[in-house]
Amino acid sequence: MENFESWKDLLNPEFYIKMGGFWLILFIIFAETGLFIGFFLPGDSLLFVSGIYAVEIMRETFGTTGSELLDTTLLATAVAIAAIIGNEVGYWFGYKAGPTLYKRKDSFLFKKKYLNQAHDFFEDHGALAVIMARFLPIIRTFTPIVAGIVRMDKKKFLFDNIIGAFLWSFLLIFAGHYLDKLFVDQFGIDLKKHLELIILVIVLVTTLPLILKIVFGKKKEEISE
Repeated sequence: MENFESWKDLLNPEFYIKMGGFWLILFIIFAETGLFIGFFLPGDSLLFVSGIYAVEIMRETFGTTGSELLDTTLLATAVAIAAIIGNEVGYWFGYKAGPTLYKRKDSFLFKKKYLNQAHDFFEDHGALAVIMARFLPIIRTFTPIVAGIVRMDKKKFLFDNIIGAFLWSFLLIFAGHYLDKLFVDQFGIDLKKHLELIILVIVLVTTLPLILKIVFGKKKEEISE
């Protein structure tokens, strides 16, 4: 079992995989959208790295099925279900208590600006926001809450929630698993030895849209003024 050494471990997906494996991965994916304080937890990078370790994770938890494809599929499916449940809890929270969040003062675990960003994203992209938000850090945490606040149709939300969760889970987990095999077989490169670089690239790619939105949003405000 991995020992906790510093707060930096909380941002390292490999730490969670080695510390708690399958069940901790599911909890983190749930918490990232089911609990609004989970916005700082690794999401995209955790799924990608989980894909690299998919067979090991499943073998240590349940025993291998003997098929890498089936092991990876089972892991991706379990993660998708955890993500769906998390979003439903986030939606319920927004539906019941959302309006009071706009009156809440900022704290270490809660920033009103993230809620406003998710609201703007939801307004700009409509129902597709539930699907698209899966691939955007922070936004995916608050989008289901905003969907609850604006009283999005529950059946429509559930449908988009399921589509988004399975796309997010399967794309990232399978990408991690099969890119690792590709690099090992074709180039002799073990991605497990380059996880810090991979995580950095994933973080940059997934946060770039948010950075651009903030930068161009400020420019528009300056022009309008």
